[in-house]
Amino acid sequence: MDDHNRLDPATKQSTENLAQAIYTINRHAKTAPNPKFLYTLKKKALIKLVFEGKAKKEGLHFSNNPKFSKQQSDVLVSAGDYYFHMPPTKDDFNQLPHLGSLNQTYRNPKAHMPLSKAKILLQSYVGMKEDKHPPKTNQSKRTHTYEKPVFKKLGESYR
Repeated sequence: MDDHNRLDPATKQSTENLAQAIYTINRHAKTAPNPKFLYTLKKKALIKLVFEGKAKKEGLHFSNNPKFSKQQSDVLVSAGDYYFHMPPTKDDFNQLPHLGSLNQTYRNPKAHMPLSKAKILLQSYVGMKEDKHPPKTNQSKRTHTYEKPVFKKLGESYR
């Protein structure tokens, strides 16, 4: 038996393996150094699974963490034994039923897959590569020069 092929996740792109990989990515994304890449990877994988008929959009849920404190909905997608949320498209509002609030009692089954294996599997599935050197923000490019503190009398303007 060839151990390399057994451990190679790219050869086992079953719906259940892909769903476990998305679960692992989703679980690690909140604390990852590059969460934007992981969320993009999750979204592209879910879109491809739905397109191929391996996953199904079940309906819309109210979001637990709406932006700007406004009511917001997410699409509930089922893939294998797992359920995930992703941002809706305009068509989703017209085509999918609204399921109301999220059911807090349901939990996805535990998946025991290392993050590195999940990333390799999903990257090979969607054909996406991670940029090892993300672009630096403007804040890190600035050079910090020391400015002496300015002491003004009470009531005087600083500028």
